[in-house]
This record gives sequence, C-alpha cells and structure tokens, in this order.
Amino acid sequence: MMKKCVLIILDGLGDRSYSDFNHQTPLQAAFTPALDRMAAAGANGLYHAARVGLALPSENAHFALFGYDQADFPGRGALEALGAGVHLSEKDVALLVHFSSVEINDGRLFLRRNTPPATAGEIRELIPLIAHFRWEDIDLTFHPIKGLFGVLVMRGDVSPFITDTNPMRDCVPVMELMPWETHAGDTAAVRTAKALKSYLIRSHEILDAHPLNRTRCEANLPPINGLVTQRAGRLKKISPFSERFGLKGLSIASGVVFAGLSTCLGLDFMKVSDSDDPECDLAERLTMAEAALASHDFIHIHTKAPDEAAHTKNPPAKKQVIEALDRALSRKIDGFLNHPDILAVVTSDHSTPSSGPLVHSGETVPLVMCGEGIRRDAVVRFDEVSAAAGALGLVRNTELMSLILNHLDRIKLMGIMDTDVDQAFWPGHYRQFTLD
Repeated sequence: MMKKCVLIILDGLGDRSYSDFNHQTPLQAAFTPALDRMAAAGANGLYHAARVGLALPSENAHFALFGYDQADFPGRGALEALGAGVHLSEKDVALLVHFSSVEINDGRLFLRRNTPPATAGEIRELIPLIAHFRWEDIDLTFHPIKGLFGVLVMRGDVSPFITDTNPMRDCVPVMELMPWETHAGDTAAVRTAKALKSYLIRSHEILDAHPLNRTRCEANLPPINGLVTQRAGRLKKISPFSERFGLKGLSIASGVVFAGLSTCLGLDFMKVSDSDDPECDLAERLTMAEAALASHDFIHIHTKAPDEAAHTKNPPAKKQVIEALDRALSRKIDGFLNHPDILAVVTSDHSTPSSGPLVHSGETVPLVMCGEGIRRDAVVRFDEVSAAAGALGLVRNTELMSLILNHLDRIKLMGIMDTDVDQAFWPGHYRQFTLD
C-alpha cells in the first residue's frame, strides 16, 4: 500500500499567554493527553504559512498548506463564489459583501455596526432591493451566502485590483474605493472602483429608505442600511492538486470557502456542519477520513472551533474547546498512529488571539508529524513553546507539503526531469518512451 497522509487542521489554535493561565496560552493550559501522545510519538516543530509575524486569513494559509504559492492565490471573493456554486468566468471579479449599519457624518459614510443583529426574514426582504445594479457596461450581482453575508460578482471590463471598503471596526469611517497604487493607471481598475462605489451609494439610499429600517430604529435596533466589501478576487488557471503532487486529495470541512478552495485546487470535498459540540464534530470527521483512506491519498480534516472560540475574546472558552477536540482525537488517533502506511499530521493554519483587537495574529503554530520512520524527538507536549524544541524546527509556507511528500516517500530527487513540466513528486506521470 502506498503511504497516505491525514492532515488535521485545528483552525486558529495558536494564541498568546494570559496571566489567568500563569502566563500560558490556552493550548498550554489545556489538558491534552491525545495531542501530547502524538508529540511524544513524532517529530515536532513550529509552522507559519507565510513569514513569521504576518497575520494570515484561513484561505491564504490553507493555500500555502496545500503547497501553492501566494502569487497564484485567486482571492477570497472568488473562492466564496465557487464554494456557493456561483458561476464565474475568468474575466469576472468577485468580492465578499455583507449588510451593515452605516450613517452619514459630515459628508462621509461611517460604519456604525459592522454586523448588526438581523433575522433571516429581514435579510430575505432586503436582498431583492440590492440584488442587481448596472453602471455603464459593468453589471453587479449580489449572491446571498448566509445571514448578512454574500458574494458580489462584477462582470464587464473589471479588475480585482481595488481596495476594500470594510474597516472591520465599528464607529469608524468606511474606507474609500481606489485602485491599488500599482494599478493606478489601469483604466479597468479605475472604472471598477467607480462602479462599485456607485453601487454602494445607491444601495445605502435604497436600504436607508426602506420601512423595515424605520421599524428597527423605532425599536432601538441599528438599521441594516449599507453594504461593505472586501477581498476582491478573480479565478486563475492553477494546476490541480493531483497533477502537482501525484496525490488524490479530499477535504472534509464546513464553510463555503473550503468548498471553493477544493473546487479551485481539484480536491474532492465532503461538506460537514458545525454544531455546538466540537468533540462530536471532529470525531465524525475523523471517522469519515478513516473510510476515505481506501479511495484517497491525502485527506484534509478541518475544524474551526478553536478560531471561533478565540473570536469571543474568552481564553477559558478556547481552552475548553481545545480539550473537547483532544477528547475527539483520543477516540480515533490510535488507528492512524498504529498504521504503518499512515502519516498523521496535526497543526493549525494561523494563530487567533483570545484578547485584543486583532482578528488573527502572526505567531507560529505547533506542528507534529507521526508515522513510520519519523525522527522522534524529545518533545512530550503539544503546544506553541514545547514544539520549538522539536526536530522539525521552523517550517514555513509551502515547505510543509514538501515534508509531507518526503515522508510519503514521494519526493522527487532534485534535478530529475521526467516530464516537460517539472513535478515535485516521484514516480511521476511521465510519457513512456516509444520506438517510432
């Protein structure tokens, strides 16, 4: 049997230290016998999906985790559109968009509330009002995703090189739309910014005048009277995962962005749902992975629970979630650890601080690799500090995928040219020599 990899991503696992934990991180303070057992049975290190200190969103981090360079990243908006089943051509531009509460102050648009409370019925009533817009030869279409959130698709002579409008903080001005400085002379980028600004102004006018918002204001609720945008993107031609690495891949995850990322990279995708029980959620995904090993060589298992707990800015809550995930691992990890042809890898995509203003932070995250032939080091605890003493050292960017190929005995000897386009894996999908 060819060796196979199970990659378990505990989203947002890394954190900062807190005095309530005796200056430990939530992971350090947590009781994690299963993760610690993996640390003792494997090689440990630290991982950062780009460069240390840079705060990454999950989609960019996963792009690197899967072995792809950021220069080829298509943008979050494009991935969300793909994941939601929205058709995109390679000329379209897609952006993240969501309803917000805004107000005009001294001729400027202010973000009063980034994500105001709203019912599903209220959002359904408002969507048709802003669903379509045309500015000169550019069409804009709003596609709802979930709750306040959607994807905005722009068609025509458009460019993804425009700035965001969402400052991601309440009670600050909405950001002006501009072309990137590197594309200031790009006519398409200039016109895209103008078209989008016209749409956002018109959407505010329509939403602000709607009776629903008068009713909300009378009830002392913030109006749902604006839209904010971010992370414009466009699809690119990217070599499929199977062609790049010679592995049939599968992602088991919730969230539209992972469905889109899987579609973009040619990974199979199993959509799961998140409940209020992270232990059962992860245990279910591990069971699905066990079954999928018969048909796949690389299985990505994702849980967003640590990240979501950190976003509540409650370190004890994150600690509890980590302990729940460890209990799930304790149920299933033996099957992976005891299999001679399974490489089990646990890490995270980024750090998410449980206090302070940052959404994500730039610290490294722990990494452990377990499998036959792995150099076992002296680390016996799985956490951000203990892992630093491990045999793997600091692993960055796409290096993790190279390490995985190496331990699957699939890494190609540098300099070997078996195909017209160089490939990272061995044995390659080469054309056979003929006698004609």
